[in-house]
This record gives sequence, structure tokens and C-alpha cells, in this order.
Amino acid sequence: MQGQRTRVKIQEAITIGSARYRQANLALFCAGFITFVTLYDIQPLLPLFTREFGISPATSSLTLSISTATLAIGMLFSGLTSDAIGRKPVMVTALILTSLLAIATAFSTTLPSLLLIRFAQGAVLAGVPSVAMAYLGEEMDANAIASAMGLYISGNAVGGMSGRVVTAIMADYLPWRTAIGLTGCISLVLALCFIKLLPASSRFQKRSLDLRTLLPSLLHHLKDPGMLCLFGTAFLCMGCFISLYNYIGFRLLLEPHSLSQSVISLIFLIYFLGSLSSAMMGRLIQRFGRRFVVRATIAAMACGILLTLSQSLISIITGIALFTCGFFGIHSIASGWVSRRATSYRAQASSLYLFSYYLGSSISGTLGGYFWGSYAWSGVAAMICLLLLAAFGCTEQLSRRYTGHAA
Repeated sequence: MQGQRTRVKIQEAITIGSARYRQANLALFCAGFITFVTLYDIQPLLPLFTREFGISPATSSLTLSISTATLAIGMLFSGLTSDAIGRKPVMVTALILTSLLAIATAFSTTLPSLLLIRFAQGAVLAGVPSVAMAYLGEEMDANAIASAMGLYISGNAVGGMSGRVVTAIMADYLPWRTAIGLTGCISLVLALCFIKLLPASSRFQKRSLDLRTLLPSLLHHLKDPGMLCLFGTAFLCMGCFISLYNYIGFRLLLEPHSLSQSVISLIFLIYFLGSLSSAMMGRLIQRFGRRFVVRATIAAMACGILLTLSQSLISIITGIALFTCGFFGIHSIASGWVSRRATSYRAQASSLYLFSYYLGSSISGTLGGYFWGSYAWSGVAAMICLLLLAAFGCTEQLSRRYTGHAA
């Protein structure tokens, strides 16, 4: 038995083009899809909730923000749990449970019951994102990490897009609870595919579950100024992204556009561009350098949000597309950067990055509702521009401190 363990530990990393590479990418694509389809299928329904439950846009956003908040907190512990139990078992449990909770949403009849399910869903989903990033950091060859991370984030993008578009369209013909329940059934099937496809960890080193090691492992990364810049970038950019998609639907429902809910949901098809953008980042960095590409992605987000201030629907959609490509680009770069910088406690590094990412989603996603209520879309756009300016400062500080290949 001991000899077998030794052979597992020294097994070669997964290289680009190998069968294990294809299986791992397909499995993690499914994991990203399930995570984001069950997390964000509720987002296009926010205007519907304001009518059905008689609540404000800011209050309706809590159905999403409560999930991202518990997801953020849960990920501080998911890395430690996966260090003790293993990467794949933690992800499998999370994917099965979130699928079942999505199905349970079909039976929620009140706002409190819906919030309770969403609270639990965020908590169980904490077992996927940071653990998946840690799995990639451990199992992939150094040259394969960037492309594998991009493909995983592509699954996130496609899942997020599918959840939003399909749920909104189905909600025009079916009760919204039924629509979400059906996405849960699809997710359950994909979770079974994930179980079959994902190669077992071969370079994972098990650690005992000791909560006393949680704080030192987190502090290890919080003492790194470079990591702090990456965590700040995640917080700020995700806050921008979720604020745009939370409230753009409210704007397009009003005159002069007066679009229907199902038509507005088609805007989420732009996620395909985000998926392509994240998958291209590795090659762009190799050609133009990391610092240039980081600046370009944030500039794209800034130009995109400014375009949404136009009254022209074509300009608004173009702006959303540009903004989305920029966001998925910077997220792909920053998440891969975290994996490269973390030489130890990789799961905790990923957990902190995603804690910041989803905390930004929770805080800015709800804060944007107050800007919308007071200043309409121009207020939301102004808030996003301020967050982007701060994100640019974080990335510039990071680039000045850490230049060259290690950056």
C-alpha cells in the first residue's frame, strides 16, 4: 500500500493534449457549468421577484447576494476540508447537493423559504471553485495551467449564461419555480458525468483536518502584497460585473426600450464571448506580456460601461459585450496568477481569491440597487467606474512589484 502511494505521488503532471488532460478539462467544464447555472439561474428573475413579493430591486438582489455571501465564507473552509478529504470527493458532494437544492426550489412558496434554500446552495457550492483551482494547480503541468484554467472558466461562463437565458425564457411559459427545478435535474445528470470523467488526484498530498492550521495558512497568503493585489482585483472586478448584470435588466424593461423578460435574457448570450475571451488569455499573454493584457482587459471593461450610458440599444449591447470580454479576461489572468504564486497552501490561496471574488459580488451586487434606486443607470455606471479605477490601481501595483515571468 505504501509503495502504491509513493507511485501515485510521483506520477507525472497532466500535459496538454493527453487523454487525462481532455478528461480533466471536460469534467471541470461540467463542474463550472453546474456551479454557475445553479448559482445564477435566479439573476434574470430579479424584476419578477420585485412584482411577486412586492420588494425593492435591492431587496430582490438578496436572493443572489445571500448565495454568493455564504459561498465566499464557505470557501475559506473548503480548501482545508479538501486538503484532508481530497479534491474530487469534496467537489462531487458539492455538485450533487447544489443540484438537489435547485430541484427543491420548485417547492419554495415564500421569500423566506427561497432565501433559506439560496443560503444553503451558496454554502455547498463553496466546495467547487477554490478546490477546482487547487486541483488544476496540483495536477496540471506548468505549461498547461493557463489553458486549463481558461477552459474551466469557460465552463463557468457557459453555465452562467445558460442558467440566465434558459431560466428567463422558460419563466415566460412555466412557473419560475419549475424552470429552476428543471435546471437542477440537468445539473444532476452533469454531476454524474463529472464523477466518471475527472481523473483521481495523483499529486495531491493529504493533510489532517486541523482547524488550527486554517488561520496560519490564510495569513501566509495575506502577508504577501502580491496576493493582496490579486484579491483586491477579484473583489472589485466581480463587484463591477455582477452590478451590471443585476440591474441592466431593470433599465431595459423601462422606456424607451420596454423589452420583455425573455428578450432581455438573450443579452446573456454575450457570455459566449466571455468564454472565448478567457480561453484566449494564455496565448495573448505569451504574445504581448501579462502587464499589457491586464491593462487591456480593464480598459475594455471601462469602455464597455461607458457605452451602456447611450440610449441606443445597439451601443448598450456592444458595451455589455466589451465589458464581459474584459471581465472574463482579467478573471482568467488573476485566477491563474494566484495558482502560480502559491507555492504552498494552494487551496487556501484559491479560497481567499474566490472569497474576495464572491464577497465583491455580494456587497456591490446589493449596493448597486441603492445606486439604481437613487440615480438610475447613471448611478450604477458611476459606481462601476469607481470600482474599475481601484482595480486598475491594484493591478498596476502588482505589475510594478512583480515583473517578469513570475508575475
